[in-house]
Amino acid sequence: MTGTIAILPGDGVGPEVTAAAVTVLRAVIAREGRSLDWRFYDFGGAAIDAQGDPFPDATRAACLEADAVLLGAIGGPQWDQAPKRPEAGLLALRSAMGVFANLRPVTLWPGGEAMSPLRDTIARGIDMLIVRELTGGLYFGEKVEGTSTASDLCTYTRDEVERVAHKAFQAARLRRGRVTSVDKANVIATSRLWRAVVSDIHARDYSDVVLEHVLVDAMAMKLIQQPSAFDVILTENLFGDILSDEASVLTGSIGLAPSASLGEGHRGLYEPIHGSAPDIAGTGKANPIGAILSAAMMLQFSFGAASAAAAIEQAVRDVLAAGRGTPDIGGSDTTDSLALAVADALK
Repeated sequence: MTGTIAILPGDGVGPEVTAAAVTVLRAVIAREGRSLDWRFYDFGGAAIDAQGDPFPDATRAACLEADAVLLGAIGGPQWDQAPKRPEAGLLALRSAMGVFANLRPVTLWPGGEAMSPLRDTIARGIDMLIVRELTGGLYFGEKVEGTSTASDLCTYTRDEVERVAHKAFQAARLRRGRVTSVDKANVIATSRLWRAVVSDIHARDYSDVVLEHVLVDAMAMKLIQQPSAFDVILTENLFGDILSDEASVLTGSIGLAPSASLGEGHRGLYEPIHGSAPDIAGTGKANPIGAILSAAMMLQFSFGAASAAAAIEQAVRDVLAAGRGTPDIGGSDTTDSLALAVADALK
């Protein structure tokens, strides 16, 4: 395992959880006897403050040259009125890297039922993968700003839907063989295209995988009523953003949730799905597990180091099972002490 990582600590708690992920990376690399090279770059609000741009040219070049990008979190109220918001940098980063499929696993490990807001009988067995289309839809459509009228254009092409659908069906073949495609085809034209394309791809290439279509409003309810019934959930950009945040708290905290954003090659963008949480920045309360598990996904997808990724996941499982955790999941650890506990478990 060799390669390069561009690390973008970002804003708020981003630098704290990123440092925690690096602590664990150092431990697993020592355990595996391998080497990785990483460097840190300005991004988001921090880059606006330092260089006047949320996505500076030097950061862009480093991300496009690296084998993987590890991101902390971005944003904060101090940049809400900036000419360029930190979020503009994130959209530009995803577009520049060509990462169109966002993979967000949501897993409640055995013994973790007490952390879920749901009853044990409903929470038990939650193990889903949300595959969210990442570079199309409302977030990237033409926008008209205004004080009395505003609009956002939602556009999808057949090619955009096909490529993310392939990712979802391929993932399902490695899991339990079921894909739930989420849309709003009874109202929205892009959703009708979405449903038609997903059905075509399924019939042509993945008839061995079970496919069902669910409307997004019904899906929001079903995630609470029967979350363990779902395997791979495929959906568009806006719906995926909302549903994955909803699903993340089923395991106890959004701070536990990792993600991987992938394109056609091995290069990927990895980040916890939580925000910058400026209200707790610098307090040591941020949960680093989402960032740590994002680093594990990075090892698996960008570096082909499945054993190292599995070792991190097992270490996290062991540490949480032992009752360790930050305040958001009822523990008394700090960001750093929880990361050190995971690193120690790897030894």
